[in-house]
Amino acid sequence: MKIKYLFKGVLHLLIFIFLTATTQIGGIVYVITFLLVSYKVSKYKLKRTFVFITLYFITSFLIVPKVAPLFGRVKIENNKNLEAHNFITKLFNRNYITPKLQEVLTAVSLKMKIESPTLKVVYLDANFPFFDGFPLLPHLSHNDGKKIDISFIYQTKKGIISNLKPSNSGYGIFVTPLNNEIHQTNICKKKGFWQYDYTKYATLGSFNSTLKISEKATKNLIIHILKEDAISKIFIEPHLKNRFNIRNSKIRFHGCGAVRHDDHIHFQVK
Repeated sequence: MKIKYLFKGVLHLLIFIFLTATTQIGGIVYVITFLLVSYKVSKYKLKRTFVFITLYFITSFLIVPKVAPLFGRVKIENNKNLEAHNFITKLFNRNYITPKLQEVLTAVSLKMKIESPTLKVVYLDANFPFFDGFPLLPHLSHNDGKKIDISFIYQTKKGIISNLKPSNSGYGIFVTPLNNEIHQTNICKKKGFWQYDYTKYATLGSFNSTLKISEKATKNLIIHILKEDAISKIFIEPHLKNRFNIRNSKIRFHGCGAVRHDDHIHFQVK
């Protein structure tokens, strides 16, 4: 019996850690659920599941957006020009940023709309709503509300600009270097940084694999970002910086300790 209770305790602890690491608030909601629904009531597992889901949705979509500004974060305001790539980003509370970064996103999305009225700026992971320094795994630096990943812009085989993306997660489908370009992935992996391209396993599937990067539109997107005074850094792979022929000191190499950035753009504000 002791082993059974020990196993249950460890299992609940692992669930708490997992929910906290992936959503920031899920672990707390999990604990509250146990306090509200005793194991002594009939069908307590089913009732706990229902209570957890209900509480989680209420907390994530009604309470957290109201409390986050107290920590200097705001929920990204989606509109016709700016949206999350998938619902998981919003469900897991990975869509919070500082007001300054929100201003930058809004300005960039409006500029892109002028060039192409149907085109949207699509964001991927941003930050959690609370506490500087709390890691947004698996990212190394998305922990202060000042960083965000946005998707490249893609086009169909016929060259038509699309808001679709080649992977469900927004990550993992790379714009690989040409033979005459710097192959940073090979360089980093030869140095022992095995994780550099591990996001190829994090696509969550791909249903638009025929899409290709629109180099012109993606370059224009980067240029619009660079024009914002609040921007401090942009990370993309060296071969894309050279291919786009953008010379700006704010475009940096993120280092071999991170992951490759030829599937998205990372940028941050001061």
